[in-house]
Amino acid sequence: MTTRRYSLFDKLIHNADQALRTLVPGAATEERPSPAQQRDYHELSDHEKQHAAGLMRINHSGEVCAQALYQGQALTAKLPQVRDAMEEAAREEVDHLVWCEQRINELGSHTSYLNPLFYGLSFGIGALAGKVSDKVSLGFVAATEEQVCKHLAEHIGSLPVQDEKSKAVLLQMLEDEAKHATVALEAGGHKFPLPVKLAMTGLSKVMTQSTYRL
Repeated sequence: MTTRRYSLFDKLIHNADQALRTLVPGAATEERPSPAQQRDYHELSDHEKQHAAGLMRINHSGEVCAQALYQGQALTAKLPQVRDAMEEAAREEVDHLVWCEQRINELGSHTSYLNPLFYGLSFGIGALAGKVSDKVSLGFVAATEEQVCKHLAEHIGSLPVQDEKSKAVLLQMLEDEAKHATVALEAGGHKFPLPVKLAMTGLSKVMTQSTYRL
């Protein structure tokens, strides 16, 4: 059996489809049920709902960026196994995307209006990283996931104590993201120097501050 080779046009069509599935509310489908379903419901005040929704909106936008990053890297990755790894990681991140969106809806809020912008920027960065080298591409994944883990840990501590549903989602996401970072490094990812990581931290702060309310 021969493996089908996709043209650049085929890949672009695939990426356009993935972009729509990521950005259109309700278009993505999870493979695993949300961890929130296993937790009891507790009433939250309006202020607590607003704060929890803001945190979940940040994490949802982070997953939008992750989808775009992985798709961009898969488009330009040189080794088939690296490309497959990027596409597999993107599929796993879909669960996080859906879980966050579901929780935001339950809290009576909306996903970020800035998501299309963040998707485009992240796709471009991912494609550029993949074009440079697979080692840089995998290293970027590891560094990004480290940033995500830091945000998740902070948000878990900042959530209203009784919001067990949001906390369950973030705890599972934290476990998954840490695994992705480890896998990327073990696959040969380049460990980014501290100045690069600090620059990434600065950019992530811009994203989190803007999406908390928007």
